Amino acid sequence: MKTVMSLPNAPASGACFRFVAANADEAARVIREQLGAEARVLSVRNVPSTGILGLFSAPKIEVIAQVGAPEAAVAAPDAVASEAETSAAAAPRSELAASDSTLAGVRVRTPRSALREPRGHLADLLKRSGFSAPLLSRLQETPHWGALCAQPLHRALAEVGLLLREWAGRPASAPLSRAAFLGSPGVGRTTALCKWLSAEVFQRARLGHVVTAEFDRPMSAGPLPVFCEALGVPLAHFPASTQPATPGGFVYFDLPGLSLSRPQDNAPLQRFLDAERIAERVLVLNAAYDHAALRSAYAAGRELGATHVVFTHLDEVTQWGRLWDYLLDGGLEPLFLATGPSLTGDLEADPGDALARRTLPAPARTALVTAGPADEADADEPAGETSTFHTAA
Repeated sequence: MKTVMSLPNAPASGACFRFVAANADEAARVIREQLGAEARVLSVRNVPSTGILGLFSAPKIEVIAQVGAPEAAVAAPDAVASEAETSAAAAPRSELAASDSTLAGVRVRTPRSALREPRGHLADLLKRSGFSAPLLSRLQETPHWGALCAQPLHRALAEVGLLLREWAGRPASAPLSRAAFLGSPGVGRTTALCKWLSAEVFQRARLGHVVTAEFDRPMSAGPLPVFCEALGVPLAHFPASTQPATPGGFVYFDLPGLSLSRPQDNAPLQRFLDAERIAERVLVLNAAYDHAALRSAYAAGRELGATHVVFTHLDEVTQWGRLWDYLLDGGLEPLFLATGPSLTGDLEADPGDALARRTLPAPARTALVTAGPADEADADEPAGETSTFHTAA
């Protein structure tokens, strides 16, 4: 099989050629000019563009054509065409149409996606970015979905980001004053507390102290004593004062890990929180855990009356899209995302904005576009430079 470039002589009858064209019209012109009117098209399949720009451009089409051959030689090329079409059907975003279309006077099975802009893949891309089926269903049930699918892909993604930011937005709440940090062992609970303390002291210039408690199980304080000493934040072991020492100050509690397999072991923790009337309870979750473990820990935190949620280990997670379910759940207020092991940084204070930046392009406008499909000039606009996608193959 040969690739069509420019043929100086008439090609031999029965020879097969392969070439890639931008669309069906260009393919028809190449066949007509290079192979002649008697050429037979054996197969057509999509060839997706590579790189990040491939998400926003129409796929090219690969055509295998044969110069006119005797009728007895037709069976073999048909088998080749069948194999090529089967391979094309197995490739992502390459569905062959059930009906025939005409290409330069020759009847050929042409992919429908080759004859239109690739605007029907928004849900597929969001799914590969980690968006859950319930969240996709919620997006598809909005009155904006039809308009979003009609937009060029990069603009539709930006509009989805705007919509999710709107859903995740919350009214400004009062700063934490007396909050306990809760979480199962290994989630980075104490590290999350240290990150929050550094933000309180360095960024918000607040004063306060930290209380640790062990109950009936010994607990390692880890880096907390040294860190508090470096910050100038007093650290006390319960029993100690659980009220702020200064007006507008804070008291944070570092408590033993909660149990996911034995809920009855959490009874001392529950009694302490209730007896000390600690209403603000921050649940710390390891975002690198699988979905089942995350849901189990989330449910255990809700049982203990959690009011806020923190996600850690985001530096180990390639797909952040699955966290949207927790931000949009409405039950717990997102406090921050921990994006690294540092005790004084690696912190995203606006989880909704951080997730949108990580999973979707930066928005170009401030309102949803509900008009009809964009014109061809819009379809060729590149995505913003800050756009970053993390999708599974």
